[in-house]
Amino acid sequence: MVLKKKKNAEVGRIILDDQKLASFRSIATGEENSLVNLLLECVELKDGIEQLHLLKKIGSLLRKLDTNSVHNSQTDSCMEILVAIYWGLESKSPLKRATVSTLGCVPENLEEEVVGCLVSCLRKEMLTVEKSHIRKTIDSIAACMENFSLGEKCMQVIYLEVLQFLQTALLDFKLQNKSLGGQHILQNKLMYDLLLALKTSMVLVQKVQGKIHGIFCKNPEPALCECMCGLLASFTDIIIDGNFLQNVQSSAGMAVLLFIKTIVERDELLPKLVHDLLFNSTKRVHDAPGWLVQSCGGLYRAAPPDDAVLFLIQGTLTMLDWGSRSMRDGGDQLLLDILTTLLLLNTCLQEPSMALSVSRTLSFWTTSALDALQSDSCSQHLKHSLNGNSEFIQKLLGYVWTHLEHPLDALRYQTKAIFKNILKIHQKTIEGSTEETDLFFLNLTQSLLDLEWHIKGKYISLSCLVEYLGTDYILAVDDSIPKQVLGIMHEQSLATYATDLLEKMFIGHKNQLNSSPQSSNWIEQWHKTWVLPFLMALCDEKSSQTTAIIDHYLPKLLKCNPDSLTYMIEEIRSSDKAGKNGALSCRGALGALMTCLRTARAQGLWSTEDKSTWDQLIPVSLIKQALVHKHEQVRLDALGLICETNRTTEMVSQREMDLVKFFLPYNLNSQFPAIRQKIVWVMRKLFYRIRDSSQILYKQTQAINRQKNSGCEEKANNQDPETQLQQYKDFLMWVCERLFQALFPGASYPSNFIVLSLLGIIAELSDDAEGQTYRVIQITDAMQPAYADALLGCLNSTFEEVKLLAYDLMRKLPATLFGLQDGEKLHTLLQAALDLSTSTKPYDCVTASYLFTLLVQQKGFLLALRACSSKQQMTDDQFDGLSKADGKQPDEETVETNILEVIKYLVNCLSDEIRQAAKSLVHAAASNPLYGRVHCIIGTLQQLSLKSVTKIAEWRQVVEGLISMAFHLSTVVSPICQSSSPEGLIPMDADLETAENLNKIISEIKPRDTNDYFAQVKVMKSDEDKETSRNLPGDGNPAEDLSMTMTDADGRSCQVTAQMVLVCCWRSMKEISLLLGFLCQNVPVQSVPDSKDGLLAFHQVWAIGEYFKYQLLQSRHRGAFELAYVGFIKLTEMFTRCNNSDLQKLTLQWLEEVLQEIKSSAPSSKLCATRRSAGIPFYIQALVSSEPKCSNMGFLKLTMNELIALSMPAVPLAGSQDEHTTIPQVHALNILRALFRDTKLGENVIPYVADGLQAAILGFMSPIWAVRNSSTLLFSALITRIFGVKRGKDERSKKNRMTGREFFARFPTLHPFLLKQLEMVANTMESDSGVLKLHPSLFLLLLVLGRLYPSPMDGSSSSLSLAPFVPLIIRCGHSPVYRSREMAALALVPFVAIDRILPTTQSLMETLPAPTHPCIRQNQIHGTLLQALHLLRSCYDSKQRTNSCLHQELHDIIGCTRAKIWLATRQNPCFLTRATFLDIIFILCHHLDVSSTADPQILDFWQIAHHIILESELFKDSQKFLPAPGLIQWQKSITKLTLSVVAKSVSLRPKSLSRDAICKLASESAYVQPRPLLPHLLHSEFLEVRLLTLETVLFWLEEKDFLQARETDGNVLFLLSGIEDTLKKLAVQEKHPACLAKVLKILCHLDMEGLFPWIVNDSVMSEAKLLRWILSLADTTKSSVELQSATLNLASKLVTHLVQKKQEKSLDSISEELKQWVRLVVQSCEVEEQTEIRLTAAKVLIDAVPSLLANKQLHLDLLDTLTLWRCIFTLLQDEEQEVRDKTTDVIQMVPSFLTACKENDILYSVVNPSLALDLGLGLLCELLQIWGQVLPGIVALVEWMLEEDDVEEDTVNETLGEYDVLFDKSEINLWAEKITFANLLQKHLSRLISHSRAVPDDESHLCLLSAKASDQAQRVARLFDGLPPAAEFSRTADYTRLSIQKVRLLNTAQLLKLFGLGAIIVGHF
Repeated sequence: MVLKKKKNAEVGRIILDDQKLASFRSIATGEENSLVNLLLECVELKDGIEQLHLLKKIGSLLRKLDTNSVHNSQTDSCMEILVAIYWGLESKSPLKRATVSTLGCVPENLEEEVVGCLVSCLRKEMLTVEKSHIRKTIDSIAACMENFSLGEKCMQVIYLEVLQFLQTALLDFKLQNKSLGGQHILQNKLMYDLLLALKTSMVLVQKVQGKIHGIFCKNPEPALCECMCGLLASFTDIIIDGNFLQNVQSSAGMAVLLFIKTIVERDELLPKLVHDLLFNSTKRVHDAPGWLVQSCGGLYRAAPPDDAVLFLIQGTLTMLDWGSRSMRDGGDQLLLDILTTLLLLNTCLQEPSMALSVSRTLSFWTTSALDALQSDSCSQHLKHSLNGNSEFIQKLLGYVWTHLEHPLDALRYQTKAIFKNILKIHQKTIEGSTEETDLFFLNLTQSLLDLEWHIKGKYISLSCLVEYLGTDYILAVDDSIPKQVLGIMHEQSLATYATDLLEKMFIGHKNQLNSSPQSSNWIEQWHKTWVLPFLMALCDEKSSQTTAIIDHYLPKLLKCNPDSLTYMIEEIRSSDKAGKNGALSCRGALGALMTCLRTARAQGLWSTEDKSTWDQLIPVSLIKQALVHKHEQVRLDALGLICETNRTTEMVSQREMDLVKFFLPYNLNSQFPAIRQKIVWVMRKLFYRIRDSSQILYKQTQAINRQKNSGCEEKANNQDPETQLQQYKDFLMWVCERLFQALFPGASYPSNFIVLSLLGIIAELSDDAEGQTYRVIQITDAMQPAYADALLGCLNSTFEEVKLLAYDLMRKLPATLFGLQDGEKLHTLLQAALDLSTSTKPYDCVTASYLFTLLVQQKGFLLALRACSSKQQMTDDQFDGLSKADGKQPDEETVETNILEVIKYLVNCLSDEIRQAAKSLVHAAASNPLYGRVHCIIGTLQQLSLKSVTKIAEWRQVVEGLISMAFHLSTVVSPICQSSSPEGLIPMDADLETAENLNKIISEIKPRDTNDYFAQVKVMKSDEDKETSRNLPGDGNPAEDLSMTMTDADGRSCQVTAQMVLVCCWRSMKEISLLLGFLCQNVPVQSVPDSKDGLLAFHQVWAIGEYFKYQLLQSRHRGAFELAYVGFIKLTEMFTRCNNSDLQKLTLQWLEEVLQEIKSSAPSSKLCATRRSAGIPFYIQALVSSEPKCSNMGFLKLTMNELIALSMPAVPLAGSQDEHTTIPQVHALNILRALFRDTKLGENVIPYVADGLQAAILGFMSPIWAVRNSSTLLFSALITRIFGVKRGKDERSKKNRMTGREFFARFPTLHPFLLKQLEMVANTMESDSGVLKLHPSLFLLLLVLGRLYPSPMDGSSSSLSLAPFVPLIIRCGHSPVYRSREMAALALVPFVAIDRILPTTQSLMETLPAPTHPCIRQNQIHGTLLQALHLLRSCYDSKQRTNSCLHQELHDIIGCTRAKIWLATRQNPCFLTRATFLDIIFILCHHLDVSSTADPQILDFWQIAHHIILESELFKDSQKFLPAPGLIQWQKSITKLTLSVVAKSVSLRPKSLSRDAICKLASESAYVQPRPLLPHLLHSEFLEVRLLTLETVLFWLEEKDFLQARETDGNVLFLLSGIEDTLKKLAVQEKHPACLAKVLKILCHLDMEGLFPWIVNDSVMSEAKLLRWILSLADTTKSSVELQSATLNLASKLVTHLVQKKQEKSLDSISEELKQWVRLVVQSCEVEEQTEIRLTAAKVLIDAVPSLLANKQLHLDLLDTLTLWRCIFTLLQDEEQEVRDKTTDVIQMVPSFLTACKENDILYSVVNPSLALDLGLGLLCELLQIWGQVLPGIVALVEWMLEEDDVEEDTVNETLGEYDVLFDKSEINLWAEKITFANLLQKHLSRLISHSRAVPDDESHLCLLSAKASDQAQRVARLFDGLPPAAEFSRTADYTRLSIQKVRLLNTAQLLKLFGLGAIIVGHF
């Protein structure tokens, strides 16, 4: 075990002034251990720890003093010195506590003298008037009353003087507070000083309360009265004044009640006095005592503010004794009135902190109510008033239901406490009766269970009920709770709440079952209730839905009952699924087994140290299968099972290390980030187990050696410690080598991440850790030069995370490993970094930055920098620093010097480049983008703490130069970012006319764009034209002085695009902002102007602020001002931290200025007036969020009040607005949006949400587009802020919704507003003239209301009820806009309670007009039908209604539907309303149980539905339909209804009857004949009808239930038996791709044998001919992915059928078709194809394995077969995880004759792609031997290795320009690793050659292969030689490509070497 070092506490030191010390020395005696000498020795010591020990010794000596001894001068002096020591120490010092302990040992006869000394010293302290000394004095006073008896006696003596001192201090603090506005640091410090003074006065009064109370009862002293009343007045002022922090005001409220309680003569008068003060202060002022009116005048003169009342109530509840008899008279009414007031305050105080205070106060109230009920004097009136069914408790429960879902955690916690106390309160009122039969508890339980499970409050409330009533009580009401809760735990936000509930339930259930009389078999019932549902969910549900169950539920379940582990394992293994394959989305039984075992082992329930225990629980073969399982979570759980234990010192067995070795090679390339992180996390545990256990093993080894040396050797243990340590070392060496080998060129990002992370952990273990006596391995032992180069090459990765991991690892290793001590290599890398810093590729400058940060750590850096600088012409002055700095210096100084000089060098280079950019930004963007240098400067600066540099003067110059450079660079590039169209400022058109038009645009924005280049339009011209025209003439014609084809510094041509210039400019602005922000955050600021203690001057800080202000208020490019915001945030945070008052006030000054400028909207304003206000919201957001959270948020209040006022239109519906009101309104709306979205502000913006929502809705009615646009954006932000981020795609889901009660309780002002607005909207829906008007806010109102729903907890008497909205929403459904009608229907559904859905639907249906109605409005009919339709859907979707509830209401609905059936017939001319009515009929028919009912009404309705179908135009008329609104919807609806009826009819077919009998029955009954309808639908001329029919048929075939039915009663076959010919005809004649694809998919599901003979139009198509037709169809269907997939699938089905049919015959007759099919499969596997097509290709190849690819007989040509195998390997390396996982099923399809010869067939199961690739290559080599094609196969497979990259076609071209496309992302596979595949191929081919002992008869093929490989090797070697130095950085892509080809060629050479060839290949390298 590694011991942690104890931290030394800050003790301090005792220091006496010289005068006292000299005086004390004069009385010292010669006695060694006398009190005087010990005390003198103590004060003379320099070490505080030693002084502490001596004080304890002095205390022991004081205890031994005789209490009767006479005082002497020495003892008196000692007491004085001890008291002086006490007063001189800090209050929190351990020495002060020791001094208190020492003084506590003073004998009784000396106590009076000590108290006198304390009094004397305290009086001196209180006479000090310095403000800085007041806080120390108050601290000392407080310390005297804290566990210090003598100090308390001192306070008893001079309490009046102390109170007077505290009164003076409070008055002084109040005056100071008024003068510190805007200075947050000083203000907060003052607040805490004031709070301490206030609390100290309260403690003092409590200590002497009896004495003061007695004085006031007898004869009040004037001085005491004046002091107490003065303090009371100060407390009252603090409560009323809103400029104090809330915790100060809260303490003041308690102080007021404490002082009143102390002064009042009789306790019986207190309740009435407090009641009048709280609720009737202005009316009962004449009844109040004079001293109270005088002291609390602010409360009596006017009604106190709401927050003041709250603080007084807090004091009342805290300070009054509610259980005493004195509270009986008036106390009950006071308690009840306080509750009423608190509930009213809850609606008024909306700020989060105040809402939390209200909640805490309500919790105090419930505690006080319990105290009152528990007292003997409790009245029956109070018990009746506090009963659970009383009005008071019901109102309090209403508060609970409203706030259990509150976003503040603390408030939810308080609400839970309130609910618990309510249960206790009710129990106290019903003493004598049982809780199980109590009506309150029964109703409460049922109401909670009726809530939706997505409500967090449901779990919290049920947890409280379980604690109070027991689990059996809850399960008796609903025993399905465990299953329901486990099913909802996939929601991360609910997981913890659900787990807490379940934990309390199963623990309580276990205890109850144990204590029951029938407790013998309790475990079976407990397992059935809690374990079985868990195992079912674990095995069957998706891993994403079981993560929370595993993380939260399983550990607690096992902790509750560890014996359940055995039961779990038996259940899982008895299911016989552990070894079987599972679906990819589910972990299956094997995964469940791994999960349970992993969790159990992590909890210490079983150990692997005992080998027999391991074997009994699970065989190793199952663990190995799990380690390579297809499912990521199964693999991770298996790894966790091996690595995780409850003890970090548990030994790692050889078996565990072997399993890890098996795991690592196949799991490095994990695509999911979360899995990668978890693999690293679990492996870290294993490595630390090895480290910690190795310490024990090492100690055991030492002990054994000592025993051997002493000659008393004991019997050895089972495992020799030295052997175990050697195993550890061998294992870690293997891991290091395997990981380093994985860092090859072209390695994927996932592999690099895991490898570097694991190597970093091992490097940590190699470090000298504190307390570590033995190190298993040094990572440097495993390092080789090739590994070091590979690690260095990781810095060129395009993923910055890889760069960071590699850099961190390199920092832990010696620089000599990388050869950085070599000056030439250092120079090469530095030159590469300098070149990359000017690259046009943005990620190159990141690489350069990492190189700089690595190289500046080296001592030879300056020499290398000088060598690199020699290529440029620099002055001698610029090299002075380099020459002076050269020499041997300490490491810290070397690094500082290196960083200083490289920054100087980069700034000099950048200055030159800025000057060039000022002349031509185009040239700069093409050759030397400016942002790279700045990025490198920032990265280099981050390696140094600028607050501890030594070269202050030089760094000041550097900082000044950086700021100047940043401003200069910004001047050059900012015109682009501030342009009206930054993306289009460089026209690339060759057309002169277009160029002239663009020139006009540019001339308009020229005042903003000051760069010379943008005054001219550049036109693409030929070389001859360039010479003829240079400048822009005066007539305005465009000039062509610069071509878009530029040349860089090396003379290479480069194409410049507008995108490149834009990226150059905005990235430069980004880096400038980051640089300035970094300087503000990290560079120390001068304390005073011209001081020497900082690097940043005040004027520089101000200049940086002005720069950010300019950028944020005037930039137009989002990338520019977003990054300026990041830098500006750092600046404002620095203002908050600094001690300079002028800088602190800048924030408020800037905020007021910008708000005033927005409000004024002056024409001269420079604010950027874009549609989203550009950077203005960011500017204000930064200023507001910089305010400390502990402040009163004055900035936020000021800003929100101003913006809300500006955003509200003066006349909402005015016809016009002028510019002076529009622009401020737009800015205000946009800024409000930013503030509401800012997470830093959190819940502080909630009080303004209601006003913001009103502004958004009213702004949407503005006639000006800009206002409407900003209002829409604000509305969207508010919806997210109120209801949360959308967590699901289901619009009807209640995840992002809120009960109406909760919504309107949080935002009460919105209830009347929304109701009024909705009423206005509803009034415009109907008019007598019949003309319907559109209201702009309808959509927004419905969006808000659609997210509300009623709750079972809502009371009927609520003033904020949802009921008034229902009729208005129904009226809104009459809108002429289709989307509005739909929104109204969706909004209505949640407003209707579940038990009112069908009655509301019936009333809606009754409002539909009759066909004879004189005025039929189709919009109104459609809106009503939509509302009825959505209500019916929600009714049948609801799981809370039983069928018995629906029967009578359903009859009423059917009756209403029959009465309005004309709307579904031709009598209704509107197709849209017909379609909606048909949808209603469809829902009713779908849920009618026709088969088991004899109800004539239902059967009659069924006949009506049939009649509507048969009489519709779809079946009666063949006429063409003219286009009409709703026609397509009607076609879909009638088709859907027909198909539903068909499916119902065929399901009624009696199984025992023949088909003739069925037809006869159908003709004689009400049931429609289904079979003729399907062909009719398939032959329909309407595309929608055919498509929907085909989709339904396909669904029937794919549906699992129908597939089972086909095997039993044959319903699907009965339906489809008559349409095969129709499908064949459709396949040939159908032209629409979607329909044709569905037809082909249906044919794929049918039996191929049954499709022949294929007769279409009297012509018979043979199987071969059909195959040719399908393949030809595949060539012509490239545009449709679905059709292409279906064609491939059908062709493959047919090929497999033909091969199986002609197994004994020759396939030569269809050889061409087979080759064409192979080409089609190859084409479908290409990376350019869509994922769906590649998935289909994978499925095709899987199906082809048994018959074609892994058959004993080679049916296809060898090359074709190998081509198909190569397709498998291609798909196994596909970038899409889904494709790879699907292709792994190939391994499962391997025939038994191949797997039988293996030792263990477990690997041929559900495996991951990496192992499948390895196994697939091995299987192919085995098949080559079976087929007798070893040599041809070897030649073909070696050619794969050579043809993977064709070097001739992809030769490295040094002159290739890299500027054509800035972000050129060609097809790239980020998962595949070409070297991995080449190595696997070489491994299996080597085995094949060795095992087969193949001797070629003809070596010509091998010689040709060798010659080809030799030529490629020669070219690759030549190209390697042509690469520049450090090519892995400067030419990364070329270097990687050539390195991969080199590995392939070397592998080829090793294979050819087995035949005696290939030696020449190696010679080229």
